[in-house]
Amino acid sequence: MKTRAQTINTHKAQTLIQDSPFLLLLLHLPLQTIHRNPVSNNNGLATQNNTWMMKRSTLILKQSPHHFIINFKSLTSLLHHSSLSPSPIEEQQYDVASHLLTILSSPNWQKNPHLKSLITTISPSHLTTLFNKNPNLNPQKALAFFNLLSQRSGFRPGVESFASLVTILVKNRFLNAAENIRIEMVKACETETDVRFVLGFLRKMNLDCCEEFRFKISVRCYNTLLMCLSRFLMVDDMKCVFLEMLDDEIVPNIYTYNSMVNGYCKVGKVDVGWLYVSKIVEAGLSPDTHTYTSLILGYCRNKDVDSAYKVFDVMPKKGCQRNEVSYTNLIHGFCEETRMDEALQLFHQMGDDNCVPTVRTFTVLISALSRLGRPVEAWEMFKEMNVRGCRPNAHTYTVLIDGLCKERKVDEARKLLDMMEEKRVVATVVTYNALIDGYCREGKVEEAIKMFEIMEKKEIKRNVRTYNALIGGYCKISNVYKAMALLDEMMKMKVSPTVVTYNLLIHGYCKHNDVDNAYRLIGLMKENGVVPDKWTYSAVIQALCSRGSVEEAHELVNSLKVNGLKENVVLYTTLIDGYFKIGQVDNGLMLFNKMLISDFLPNSWTYNVLIHGLCKEDKIQEASVYIGKLIKVGFKPEITTFTILIEGLLKRYDFGDARKLFVEIVSSGLKPDVCTYTSFILAYCSQGMIKEAEDMMNDMTVEGVEPDTATYTVFIDTYFRAGKIDSAFDVLKRMMDAKCEPSHHTYATIVKHLLVLQQREYVKFQNFDLNIGNVWKLMDLETAMDLFSKMNKRGCEPNVKTYEALTVGLCRESRLEEACRLVSHMLTNGLVPNEHIYTSLVNCSCYLRMFDQALNLLNNMVENRILPHLESYKLLICGLYDDGKHEKGKEVFCSLLDGYKYNADEVAWKIFLDGLLKRGLVSECSELADVMEEKGYRFNPHTSVTLVENMGV
Repeated sequence: MKTRAQTINTHKAQTLIQDSPFLLLLLHLPLQTIHRNPVSNNNGLATQNNTWMMKRSTLILKQSPHHFIINFKSLTSLLHHSSLSPSPIEEQQYDVASHLLTILSSPNWQKNPHLKSLITTISPSHLTTLFNKNPNLNPQKALAFFNLLSQRSGFRPGVESFASLVTILVKNRFLNAAENIRIEMVKACETETDVRFVLGFLRKMNLDCCEEFRFKISVRCYNTLLMCLSRFLMVDDMKCVFLEMLDDEIVPNIYTYNSMVNGYCKVGKVDVGWLYVSKIVEAGLSPDTHTYTSLILGYCRNKDVDSAYKVFDVMPKKGCQRNEVSYTNLIHGFCEETRMDEALQLFHQMGDDNCVPTVRTFTVLISALSRLGRPVEAWEMFKEMNVRGCRPNAHTYTVLIDGLCKERKVDEARKLLDMMEEKRVVATVVTYNALIDGYCREGKVEEAIKMFEIMEKKEIKRNVRTYNALIGGYCKISNVYKAMALLDEMMKMKVSPTVVTYNLLIHGYCKHNDVDNAYRLIGLMKENGVVPDKWTYSAVIQALCSRGSVEEAHELVNSLKVNGLKENVVLYTTLIDGYFKIGQVDNGLMLFNKMLISDFLPNSWTYNVLIHGLCKEDKIQEASVYIGKLIKVGFKPEITTFTILIEGLLKRYDFGDARKLFVEIVSSGLKPDVCTYTSFILAYCSQGMIKEAEDMMNDMTVEGVEPDTATYTVFIDTYFRAGKIDSAFDVLKRMMDAKCEPSHHTYATIVKHLLVLQQREYVKFQNFDLNIGNVWKLMDLETAMDLFSKMNKRGCEPNVKTYEALTVGLCRESRLEEACRLVSHMLTNGLVPNEHIYTSLVNCSCYLRMFDQALNLLNNMVENRILPHLESYKLLICGLYDDGKHEKGKEVFCSLLDGYKYNADEVAWKIFLDGLLKRGLVSECSELADVMEEKGYRFNPHTSVTLVENMGV
């Protein structure tokens, strides 16, 4: 019997089949059409591709030409400057301001019916425009209207709004009200830009030559301004303001001096802080609790906790009562130095000074305990916090959520967010960032997107960390095109991408060997004023090394040196790894020795790469020597280092020495990880030592180490080889129950053994074996049904990922008919194809030049809100143009632009540079570029130049 959910899913699937005639059509295609050789229709493209290689390592560093001629419309428009006429937004602001002035001009404006409907749409910029455009507005009305808006939930006046109101009040000599408003203006600063605006505004009014607008800064305002500057760590500006205060003959008080001490101590300049302490004494004042508390903070910021403790210790002797902040600052200092016992001791002695731990005290300790791998104690501290009646704030919950995410307990972290809402604690952007990052690290990007959308609904402003987490998540699951679209959104939302943003995208491209687009993105980031760093180029170098182009990678490193980027440990380590991977040990060692006499010494990562390379070449003795050198230069070997050596020993089947090393590692306090255990399991299984492998798996479970996909797959393969089919499927069930998704390799392994069993049964040849690389060439639907039957029988029902593995495998072998039949079976079982299944079907159809079917599939993806890859669009559009179906190709391109907002530069890179232009279709490319312009797409100047160069214009 099917469950209600299964019945609903089946109805959805049946509807999908009815709406997808292409699937039914593909099921009845003649085999000779399906298996047509795609290579025969390439029209010499392979030769063109070989001659089309981009000039990488040297050209990428050259400046783009400043003068060039473009003879087609779309690229010419890219160079035009925007019009100087008011933008629609500015015009709309003027209209609202004008409407508001009309309302305020009426006698009983508060009761005006139009105001009620308009007030919820008024933004701080509307308010600023109203005051700036109407400087003669009645000051009482202006102040009353400002206060009315400020009481509205969610309305936060910007510093410009405050300034425009202060101008009106000062002009009319409402100086008491003006003083209060300018104090609020200083407190309202949210960014350094806000502070600089306020600073300039206050200075101008302080010195204004026109008596009407002059408004001298009071001691209260100076002190508030100094505290604000301290909050933003703007100590140079603090010094200037302090001197201006003296020039104004304003006498500093204890609050003034304490703000100066606090500001300098926040940035670790304790010596300057002490200078202002001496000024306190010179002024006949006495340092107080706030003074000493700032000094404690300063020493802690400098990681000099012992000096901080001396100040803390001397406070009672100086007649200063320690307060909660004094304790919390010192506790935080101990936590940062991982001196948790001393931090906890201080926490427990707070009552001796009649101090009660604050929410920040608890949060500091919870954060440190979580960070140091003591989650149980962190939660105990959280419970104690509630018992003592100290209400956790957003930061407390965020610390716990972040800790759970780092422990890979994202679902529990999500429940904690729900608890926050129940307790009416408002989550911040940092809270959501922690969850988004947690989901993305687990590959659950769709869940991360839900968090992203909730932020928008709750009007929580997303910052660069939010976008970086999502971009990293998309790149991790091979959706770089979605990540690139987020780059566009960042720009529109005025969130400036950082070098981290671009590095994530470049790593995403390089992960899939798309070095061309990685180079183009480097050009784009430079055009946008972001300077590439060592991690930027390390991704490209690693990608080149991964495909064996180590010499090209070395040339790139040399060219970087010529162009001013210093050689560094990251670039050299990546290059050493590349040489070892292609077996050039001598070149790798030569680079390592060069590092030893350079300004950038090898780090632990470098040593690990070297040790791994030597073990791969079976040079275990030499690898051991380098572990000794690693320790000698002051690095503590991590579990990764020893696991590499264990793997090397196990490849020799030297179980004795490997086991001995394992025991030594555990005795030293290092905890073996999943890779360590799996290395043993793989070695035991390869020698038929199943009992030993099972014992190692049990040890692993006892130690709380979760098996991964590789661990489970090794056991599945081993049990099949031993003829223990039930045991193999039992492992598969355990794997799926543990939420460890079987990989494509896992399913390929199972299918391989099912094929072997079939062949042995048919040919009665017991020693038949099969290369795993031939699995998808030989698997038929009968084998797939056998797999599904055996999975169902053991309670591990086939899911979308199961069908995905089989469909993708079949499509790689151009077996489109079988793949479509498999998808049809999937639909009848209530499962809906995912992005990877659709993409495989579309691309396979294109390779077989079955473009109508590819278009049907692609349209079906869009209808089901699945975003097609740009690679799929490229194959389809270029294929249609190759077949002479230019209008159809243009139509598909337009549908691409009318749907999801892909990144314009990436569209140009994929469709134009890597597609049409490689086929010599220059005029067609020009035509489609015009279409992009008409639809409002704009290229980065670097992309425009690249297009022009490649079009031979």
